[in-house]
Amino acid sequence: MRFIRTASTGRLLATIVGLAIAIAAGTAIAVAASGPGPVPGPQRLASAAHKALAAPPVTGITADISFTNHLIDSSDFAGGKVDPILQGATGRLWLSNDHRMRLELQSDNGDAQVVVNQRSFWVSDPSSHTVYQGTLPADKPGARSKPASDHGVPTVSQLQRDLTKLRRHVNVSGATPSDVAGQAAYTVSVSPKHDGGLLGQAQLAWDAIRGVPLRIAVYAKNNNTPVLELKATNISYGTVAASTFNVTPPAGSKIVKVSTAGKGMKAPKMAKHGARAHHELSGVAAVARRLPFKLVAPSKLVGLPRKNVQLLDWGGEPATIVSYGQNLGGIAVLEQAARSGKANASADGGNGRGLSLPTVSINGATGQELDTALGTVVRFTRGGVAYTVIGSVPSTAADAAARGL
Repeated sequence: MRFIRTASTGRLLATIVGLAIAIAAGTAIAVAASGPGPVPGPQRLASAAHKALAAPPVTGITADISFTNHLIDSSDFAGGKVDPILQGATGRLWLSNDHRMRLELQSDNGDAQVVVNQRSFWVSDPSSHTVYQGTLPADKPGARSKPASDHGVPTVSQLQRDLTKLRRHVNVSGATPSDVAGQAAYTVSVSPKHDGGLLGQAQLAWDAIRGVPLRIAVYAKNNNTPVLELKATNISYGTVAASTFNVTPPAGSKIVKVSTAGKGMKAPKMAKHGARAHHELSGVAAVARRLPFKLVAPSKLVGLPRKNVQLLDWGGEPATIVSYGQNLGGIAVLEQAARSGKANASADGGNGRGLSLPTVSINGATGQELDTALGTVVRFTRGGVAYTVIGSVPSTAADAAARGL
């Protein structure tokens, strides 16, 4: 199935982390041959990428995996169990060619599982003994999987032209021959040319013959150890028995139903504002007129010029995001009406588990701060408005930005 080959481990990880966030929402070290497996011969990146995209689909994958997460320091965790998604873990992955997936992550604080059985899915959170269940949206009528030959794999020349354009904006390495999970592989590194904030680089390794992603890693600036890494440590290809996916959630777990986007969802409340609500609305004056609170959008913030003010529909209520600076080196400020009783809620939702964030004083208001290797989030409430400052910047810069509002 083409999905197995083209869906990167990064996408799989993003799906898992996104579900975990719903429970409580993703890079110039070359990987050298370090194992007993074979190493492919040198190839230009465009040629290696073309071969991967044009590779025949595999019938299934069984793999041992390792997930490393150094994004959040352990000191930010309150007492109690920590989800393996935030802690990092090892585990096992199964993928089939008929839209089935099973992922197990084992840690000292319990095992997390993600099971996708065609359209149905469930995710277990061992830290709260909760299972989240849902159904994936159905394919559009007439939308069927096409064989690889029908997907229009770009030629080597086309890929080379695209890479040339991409390299105008970011640094892209060549295809470095490597050995990952006992397979001949190529690794590519991508890093920002400028305004990269705290991001150093991202690396992706894939099976040189089958095109299957084997490793993805994200590095902070000036750091040789990955902040986030998902990799296969052992992998085999072949049909996966259907019984592998016919597993049930842990007994005694609390069941929570998760809704997915579909035709049955109600239109957001902002639709009452008329046809203009269907179009992007930006600009200080235009956005300020739509907000139920006073907009705070100075022309500069910590020396960064204001770039954009955008109206948002946040859970059916008008909100805004104001951006300063450019690219990853910039800062964004989310402004929304504060909800009663939640102004000082901690990141664990007040249930005593998960993240207990340090507090910070913002011009007399008490806020919470999440300081990570790739960026900082500061949230505080003032005058009935909740402000969230986000940026791939050190905590000192984020704090200064919050105090400048």
